[in-house]
Amino acid sequence: MKNRMKKLLVLATAATMMTAAFTGCGSSSDGADNNADTSADKSADEGTSNENLSGSLSLAGSTSMEKLCEALKESFMEKTPGVTVTVEYTGSGSGIESVTAGSVDIGDSSRALTDDEKANGVEENIVAIDGIAVITDKDNSVTELTSDDLKKIYTGEISNWKDLGGKDEAIVAIGREAASGTRGAFEELLDVKDQCKYAQELDSTGAVLAKVGSTPGAIGYVSLDVLDDTVTAMKIDGVEATEENIVAGKYLLSRPFVMATKGKIDEQNDIVKAWFDYVNSDEGQAVIKKVGLILPQ
Repeated sequence: MKNRMKKLLVLATAATMMTAAFTGCGSSSDGADNNADTSADKSADEGTSNENLSGSLSLAGSTSMEKLCEALKESFMEKTPGVTVTVEYTGSGSGIESVTAGSVDIGDSSRALTDDEKANGVEENIVAIDGIAVITDKDNSVTELTSDDLKKIYTGEISNWKDLGGKDEAIVAIGREAASGTRGAFEELLDVKDQCKYAQELDSTGAVLAKVGSTPGAIGYVSLDVLDDTVTAMKIDGVEATEENIVAGKYLLSRPFVMATKGKIDEQNDIVKAWFDYVNSDEGQAVIKKVGLILPQ
């Protein structure tokens, strides 16, 4: 009887130990699963950190940068739905003043910053380069102008191609409508703002391209990216209108598009940093190219 009791006691003890072992294994597995779930959640959160941002981002400045800003604003807000982006088109100088004063997060400028502006702690963040090509009809024998000649054409001081070595033919100066950013840039770069005498003012780049291509004696200006073989792109001061020359700073009719910040980008809040991360991403760079601008080197 004693032997039988001992055997039963041994079996009971063994069963208890086995049960404990299985329970321990189950707990370890559950813990591992819980840790894996936590890690997955953390990774998911990190992978969509921009989607979890919330707040607002304010930009103000250059009217010429409207097309770029609106395109970036739309695509950025799609990726970051918790952030509201507002842009005011108040002019480059006003935009720099606003970011200097801290009333906006980013000041848009379609020109390089001055030394005084930089001395006030404003950082020049170049996001794109804008190029403008001067075009004539294919039959025009004049293929090169000095910047001074170009000014005189658009202010009406030179009105016939024969004065520039061409045939006796009236110059037909084609331009964009007053609200055009291309027109604003062209006049600003030539320092002829509000002085131009246009034969016609058209409301799109395509319209200028078509009009110049079909009008004897015509001259006009368009964004570099729309050039085709229906017109001739003129050299200005001996320099061709190419992306390479624009990036190198050799071509007159080009300028930086700047998104200025008060201090360096890495000193800004998370939303501003996310904006510049997007602008400099492959997707953001594609948006910049799609609106016809050149990526800075």
